[in-house]
Amino acid sequence: MSLFNSLIRLTLPIAPRPIIRFFARRYVAGTTVEQAVATVRRLTGESCTTTLDVLGESVTQRGQAEAARDDYLTLLDVIRDERLEPNVSLKPTQLGLAIDEGFCRDNIARIVDKAAALGGFVRIDMEDSPTTDATLRVFRDVAARHPGHVGVVLQARLRRTLSDAVALAAEQANIRLCKGIYLEPRAIAYEERDIIRNAFVSALRVLLGAGSYVGIATHDEWLVEQSLAVIADLGLAPDRYEFQMLLGVDPELRRIIVAGGHKLRVYVPFGTHWYPYSVRRLRENPTIVRAGLEAFLRGRLDT
Repeated sequence: MSLFNSLIRLTLPIAPRPIIRFFARRYVAGTTVEQAVATVRRLTGESCTTTLDVLGESVTQRGQAEAARDDYLTLLDVIRDERLEPNVSLKPTQLGLAIDEGFCRDNIARIVDKAAALGGFVRIDMEDSPTTDATLRVFRDVAARHPGHVGVVLQARLRRTLSDAVALAAEQANIRLCKGIYLEPRAIAYEERDIIRNAFVSALRVLLGAGSYVGIATHDEWLVEQSLAVIADLGLAPDRYEFQMLLGVDPELRRIIVAGGHKLRVYVPFGTHWYPYSVRRLRENPTIVRAGLEAFLRGRLDT
């Protein structure tokens, strides 16, 4: 790890919020739904699809979870009125998973009910390993009610992911496959970058080979190339997969993928809970700070 990266990780917890906001603004589409809609329209103009995410996680009170549920229901109304693609993602702990699994499931089901009525889709995000089993149970319960309108996430970093991929592929589940950002004990997760990369490719081959629709979520160009090789080897049509990237991360690679004729979805987070998301993202990838400084010196912030 470079001295610069180490310094950034050490100073993030004490950095003033305005500084965090400066570096995070290219990765968060503002605090309001209006700002998020404007970002979606810009990305649509670049031939990208999007998923909207109301930032929030780890709530401990039922009222907070119900408020998050209602925020998503309102967001779906806005999406309908603005004639946008009804595609959203959410975190189970944002909807009350740490309070009660059934309560969380019911909140998510309400959101999926509404999205399905609009012909839309809800992605249930995956968080740290203690939530994995409960998240998969919630996903399966809701997916049984609305097949084709809900998907879940697998993290290549986790040692269990290959077996989860085999099971979910047999169910033809819609999967977002990513490396994973949560740092876990070695007994639970791989630590070496190359092992995580290889685990990603192995899970991807299992999922695509069994016919699951996969959101290939990565900014790692090596993984993009390997994913394209798997797609070519399996002879898959472009409607059997999509690439996914975070707002503001490597927009040039995003444009290269789109120019290659592949569907690409951009994750568009927004909301008042931008701070914890931004700190986690900056801690995971301190080079974002370097990129922000370079963009500042160039007088622009490209997203």
